[in-house]
Amino acid sequence: MSSGVAARRDAKKLVRSPSGLRMVPEHRAFGSPFGLEEPQWVPDKECPRCMQCDAKFDFITRKHHCRRCGKCFCDRCCSQKVPLRRMCFVDPVRQCAECALVSHREAEFYDKQLKVLLSGATFLVTFGESEKPETMVCRLSNNQRCLILDGDSHHEIEIAHVCTVQILTEGFTPGGSTRATGMFLQYTVPGAEAATQLRLMAGEDANGSKRQAAAWLVAMHKATKLLYESRDQ
Repeated sequence: MSSGVAARRDAKKLVRSPSGLRMVPEHRAFGSPFGLEEPQWVPDKECPRCMQCDAKFDFITRKHHCRRCGKCFCDRCCSQKVPLRRMCFVDPVRQCAECALVSHREAEFYDKQLKVLLSGATFLVTFGESEKPETMVCRLSNNQRCLILDGDSHHEIEIAHVCTVQILTEGFTPGGSTRATGMFLQYTVPGAEAATQLRLMAGEDANGSKRQAAAWLVAMHKATKLLYESRDQ
């Protein structure tokens, strides 16, 4: 990919919406697959009362819209301002208690797991029915749109084309403790009738790369949940 094309894919612009300032991709097609669209606000005339506590709106009890779900609430039920990175807001935005809890949980992904995915990890990678695995570094691209695998060969898999992700584990105990050891992934290729299969396994070594690979797999598992939520929106 040329540097010019890469620059266009990563280009962003500042836009203002009724909910606040957002830093979004210049081209919508290059947006993060983990992103969410802004919701349509419930019209003022359709919500004379708080949709949580049923308080009646008047000159004293003002109505507020949750920036994540778009519903109407009183100030008491919609007082938290929380970062909402999946909608690209620059500043924390007003959210109802239920949505704020979800956004707080997602913040952990952006603060921790996303950095792990971008850093990458080393795996033994098997494509399709091949019997010989290849040692490759797998990482998420900076624009979050592709899985990049580098070894003797180079592959890029668009996250939007991933249809199945299964994390492989070992070490199950009565207490429920397991360790991620690999990942089975299926993705579609434009023009191909059947999905392509990919298997990643953490290698056996003593230099810490296996631990890094396990952390990457856990982060990928959380990323997959966000991806499915974005598709179901």
